[in-house]
Amino acid sequence: MPSDYDQATRGLDVTAAVFVQCESAPAHAQREAAWVQALAEDEPRIAGIVAWAPLEHGAEADRDLDALASHRLLRGVRRIVQFEPDPGFCLRPAFVDGVRLLAARQLSFDLCIDHRQMTAALQFAAQVPEVQIALDHIGKPDIRGPRFEPWAAQLREFAALPHVHCKISGVATEADHGRWTEDDLRRYVDVAFDCFGFDRVMFGGDWPVALQAIGYRAWVELLDRHLAGARLDERRRFWHDNAMQFYRLV
Repeated sequence: MPSDYDQATRGLDVTAAVFVQCESAPAHAQREAAWVQALAEDEPRIAGIVAWAPLEHGAEADRDLDALASHRLLRGVRRIVQFEPDPGFCLRPAFVDGVRLLAARQLSFDLCIDHRQMTAALQFAAQVPEVQIALDHIGKPDIRGPRFEPWAAQLREFAALPHVHCKISGVATEADHGRWTEDDLRRYVDVAFDCFGFDRVMFGGDWPVALQAIGYRAWVELLDRHLAGARLDERRRFWHDNAMQFYRLV
């Protein structure tokens, strides 16, 4: 709830937040979006909603998108791919067609996969250049493994697609929750910044899921140390400006 978020971010200058769908039962997706829109009436920092929609239904998903459009804060859609047993799920023609519906509505797509799905996801992203894509959690590399390749090379391929942006989030949760070190995470985060530069990266809190491995404030402080050598304008783009632009909050 917003009061819990206040406690988690106490002392941090949070000016805006984007709610990303929380994988409620699909039948309740519309209610989830409506609930968050109602919360925003009393919590003005909720500036955008990324809702769930059954994009795998192709053209039929248009009805769900019409219903979601009634919420003034709707900015994008996430239909999680990570949990699908079919590694080629995101390449199904109907799913690709469903994602293409977002372009005409000026909605973005949050792509949530893990490292095992990078190959198919790259092919998928190349098929929808008209849709702005946020790659969630830097593609969920196998930090716990640890495995660095082929994830790092594939992330560079993602960065070569100009419509793909990278959300620096959910990294600690991909490591050993009880034993990770800052150095364990650094080499993966370094690759993301190096690939995408400061124009196509944005901060993601991944709260409250991230609490499995790291507190909100600790995650902010870790990234703040990571960016100690960056210019002020680069830090501002990462923490604020890029997300404001990507989710059209201005």
